[in-house]
Amino acid sequence: MTDDSLDGKTAVITGASSGIGEATAGALAGAGMNVALAARRTEELDALADAVEAEHDREALVVPTDVTDEAQVEALIDETVETFGGLDVVVANAGMGTTEPVAEIPTESYRRMMSVNVDGSFFTARAALPHLEESSGNLIFMGSFAGQYPRPGAAVYAATKWWTRGFALSLEGSVGGDGVAVTVINPTEVRTEFGSESGDSQAERFAEDEVTSPETIANAVRFAASQHPPNTTSEIDLYRRDKFEHF
Repeated sequence: MTDDSLDGKTAVITGASSGIGEATAGALAGAGMNVALAARRTEELDALADAVEAEHDREALVVPTDVTDEAQVEALIDETVETFGGLDVVVANAGMGTTEPVAEIPTESYRRMMSVNVDGSFFTARAALPHLEESSGNLIFMGSFAGQYPRPGAAVYAATKWWTRGFALSLEGSVGGDGVAVTVINPTEVRTEFGSESGDSQAERFAEDEVTSPETIANAVRFAASQHPPNTTSEIDLYRRDKFEHF
C-alpha cells in the first residue's frame, strides 16, 4: 500500500543488506518510494533489489558502499540523484557493535567501530544535505537505547551512539531553517545479526517476538520519512515493554 506523501520519491538506505536496513527498504518501497541500497555486500544487495522490484514494483538501485570512505559515500549520493533526479529521504543506518571490555578491545576494533558508526553517519549527512535542502527532505539516523543510557558491557559502542544522537539533535537545530527534517530512532534490542562481529548476534540471543523486530523499526523509519513541512519528528524511542523492569 503506497503512502501519498512518499509515492514516487527517492530514499537512500545505508547498511541495507540485512536487518533493519533490509526491512526499511521494503517498508519505503511499499510506501511507493524508489530506493538506493548501500552496503558492502553486493550479493545481498542484488538479492534485496530483486525482491523489492518484484514485490513493490519500485526501482531499487544497488550501490556497493563502504560508509567509512567519504569518496564512496559521495558517489552513492551522486549516483542516486543522477538516477532518480533528486533525493528526499536518507536513512543513515549502517552500524556495528562489539562488546570487548575497554581494557581489552583491540585498537583496530575501536577504530573500525568509530569509523562506521561516527564517520559513516557524518559522511552520509554531509553528502546528502544539499540535496535534502532542495527537496525539504528527511534525514533519519539509527540511534540506540545505548545512546541515552549507560551501556556498561559496550562502552565504546554506546559512546558512538551518544555521538549519533547528539549529532542528530544538534544538526536538527542547524538545518531546520533550511527545510530539512532530522530524526533519530532509538531502538533497544532488535532481532538481527547485529553483534555478530563479537560472535553473539541478537538473532541468536533472542527468540522471535522476544524483542523488537526489524519490521517494527522500519515502520518507524517510514513514519519519520512521511513527515512533510512544516512538521518533523525529532526522536522515536522503541523499547520492548519490560526494558525498565530491572531498574
